[in-house]
Amino acid sequence: MLKSICIIPARGGSKRIPRKNIRVFLGKPIIAYSIKAALDSGLFATVMVSTDDQEIAEISRDFGAQTPFMRSAKSSDDFATTIDVVKEVLTKYQEQGLHFDAVCVIYPTAPFVNVARLKEGFEKLSDFGGSMPVTEFSFPILRSFKISNHRLSYQWPEHEKSRSQDLEKFYHDAGQWYWIKTAILKDSLVTNNTAAVVLKNIEVQDIDQEEDWRIAELKYEYLQSIR
Repeated sequence: MLKSICIIPARGGSKRIPRKNIRVFLGKPIIAYSIKAALDSGLFATVMVSTDDQEIAEISRDFGAQTPFMRSAKSSDDFATTIDVVKEVLTKYQEQGLHFDAVCVIYPTAPFVNVARLKEGFEKLSDFGGSMPVTEFSFPILRSFKISNHRLSYQWPEHEKSRSQDLEKFYHDAGQWYWIKTAILKDSLVTNNTAAVVLKNIEVQDIDQEEDWRIAELKYEYLQSIR
């Protein structure tokens, strides 16, 4: 079995939803859901939270994650990317003589992450360099409009009269997690050898605004009620 690490990147700064990473989501800090899914999966030698914030670090430890070192200022500013954080974490562990075959990044505001999906993504590593969850666009993008000078026009007018069921399906990032083998890790978590784990729309919710937060809670409660 590949020796794997789970990295949950959770910096303290959040512009649109203050203290988003540890805000209470249906009774507990939202980051706790990501930590629990990682721990319950049994896939990881290490489950760690990369943060620059002491409160986030303390809460993360309370829920079972490790915080062996604090994130640097460089990887905590508004321009730092997830890949910057991953590289910093792996380098820190390498300095301690610890190496991993695969890394899974789980976002701290992804309460829909579950063990079955994480395992499905891990199993894909036997044939692929990485994996990630995606979901189908809720409306066919080939029937999309663009706006110019307040006027609508079809982006692809040749599909104006096409039936939706006849159009090619397209997918977007579910914004939950990424698996990747460390041997191929370069400047992106998504490579030309990344496998898809397809989720239903109900399993996905981007949380950037207050209304997103409430929708996510409603979706989560619904999913719990039917499981």
